[in-house]
Amino acid sequence: MSKRFIEQHNLWTDAQRAAAREVLERIEKEGIQMVRLSWSDQYGLLRGKMLSVSALKSAFASGSEITMAPFFFDTASAIVFNPFEAGGGFGSSELAGSPNVVMVPDPATFRVLPWADRTGWMLADLYMRSGRPFSLSPRAILRKALAELAEAGYEIRAGLEVEWYLTRIVDPCLDPETIGGPGTPAAPPKVMPVAKGYSYLLENHLDEVEPIMAEVRQHLLALGMPLRSMEDEWAPSQMETTFDVMAGMELADTMMLFRSAVKQICRRRGHLASFMCKPRIPGFYASGWHLHQSLVDTASGQNRFIPQEGEPLSALGRAYVGGLLEHACAASSFTTPTVNGYRRRRPYSLAPDRVTWAMDNRAAMARVISAPGDPASRVENRVGEPAANPYLYLASQVFAGLDGIRRHLDPGPLQETPYAADVTILPTSLSAALDALGGSQMYREAFGGEFIDYWLHLRRSEWNRFVAAEGEAGAASDEVTEWEHREYFELM
Repeated sequence: MSKRFIEQHNLWTDAQRAAAREVLERIEKEGIQMVRLSWSDQYGLLRGKMLSVSALKSAFASGSEITMAPFFFDTASAIVFNPFEAGGGFGSSELAGSPNVVMVPDPATFRVLPWADRTGWMLADLYMRSGRPFSLSPRAILRKALAELAEAGYEIRAGLEVEWYLTRIVDPCLDPETIGGPGTPAAPPKVMPVAKGYSYLLENHLDEVEPIMAEVRQHLLALGMPLRSMEDEWAPSQMETTFDVMAGMELADTMMLFRSAVKQICRRRGHLASFMCKPRIPGFYASGWHLHQSLVDTASGQNRFIPQEGEPLSALGRAYVGGLLEHACAASSFTTPTVNGYRRRRPYSLAPDRVTWAMDNRAAMARVISAPGDPASRVENRVGEPAANPYLYLASQVFAGLDGIRRHLDPGPLQETPYAADVTILPTSLSAALDALGGSQMYREAFGGEFIDYWLHLRRSEWNRFVAAEGEAGAASDEVTEWEHREYFELM
C-alpha cells in the first residue's frame, strides 16, 4: 500500500487537511497520548483501534489497516460468511480470505473523551486497498445518499429524539459459565431499575437519577453535542434525550458517539445503559427513536417543507412524505433492525403499527409538525428503534424521500385516527421486514446490490437463530424472550 494512500486516492477535502493540522496541534497542546480510531459496523456499533500519536500521524498519510472480519459476524459473533470459501462468502474475490481494509481518519470528527485519560476519538471511513470505498460500510452508504440529495439541490436537517434505559448493575455475571462464546452471547449483567416509573415527565424521577445523569450531561456537553433535553420517560429507568437540529452526516456521527459515550460513562459508574428496544425486565416498555426531518435549499438555506395556508406541508414536503410512506415496509429492517424491535409495533401504544401520516398525532408513522411561516416545519418518523444503525436509518429516509420527490408521490389524505386507518400494516417481524426489502428495486439500486444481499443474508441468519431457539410462536408472543435479552440488552 502506498505510503501516501490518502493523497494518492484524493480521499480528503481541503477542510479535512486543515482539520488534521488542527488535530495534531490540539493533541500536542493537551497532552493526548492515544486516539481511538473508530468506524461503524453493520449494527451501528463502534469498532477500531487505539493509536499512539505517532501511529495517528502515519494514518493521516497512509491510513491504518484493519481486518474486515467484524463484517462476517452476526450479533452473537457467530460467523455468518465463510471468508475462506470462493468469494469470501460474499461472492466477491476482493473480499476473499478476510482481507484488510484501510481506515482513513476523518479529522473533522476529532473529540477528546472527557471520561478517558488523555484519550482522543475520531471516526474513520473504510476503503479497499485499491482506494475504492468499502461496499459494506454504512457511513459510505449515507454519504452516497447525501450526495444524491445535494445533486437535487437539497440538504437534510434532522433532529434526534432517543429513548433508552438506565439501570444499576447488581451482578456483572463474569463467571466462566456465563461469559459465552462465538455464537453464544455472554449473559448480560443482572440489573435493577434506578428509579420508579409510570409518572411521565415527573421531576422527582429526574432528580432520583441526577448524580449519574449529571455526569452524562457534563460529558456530552464537553464533547460539543447540541444537547437539548433530558427527560423522564414512561417506564422505570426509561430516559429520553433530544438534540438540536443537525445536518445529515453530523446527525449520524453524533448518534454513534452519543450511544457509545452514554454506555461507557454509565458502565464506569456501575450502571448499564441499554438502547435495546424492550428489555426482558418486568415493567419495562418499548423505547423508540423518532427522527425529525426536513429539507433545506442548498443555495438559500431555507426550509422547503414550510406549508402555505390550508396545507400540512409544502408540495415538496408532501412528495417527500409520499416516498417515506411508499417505502416504509421495505425500509423497516433499517429503521428497526433487531428481532426485539418489532415488539414495539402495537396499536394504541404511541408507536406506529401501519403506514400513516397525520398532523401532530403520535399514533402516526409520519407525524407532521408544521405551520405557515414556521421555519421549524418538519416531519417526524416515529417508526425507528434506538438500536438502529444511524447511517442506514438516515440513508433509508433520504433515498425514500428523494424517490418521492422525483416521482411526485402523493401521500394521500391525512389520517385523523391512524390506528383505525385502512392502510398497509407495517411488518410485524424482522422476517417480514426482510421479505419487504428483498422485493425493493429502489433500495437495491440505492444501497447497492452487494450490500442488500449481504444485509438480507446477515439479518436472516439472526432471525433463523431466534426461531431455532424460541420457535415462530416466540415472535408472536407479547413476552420478550430470554434469547432477545441475552442477544441485545448489553450489546445494544
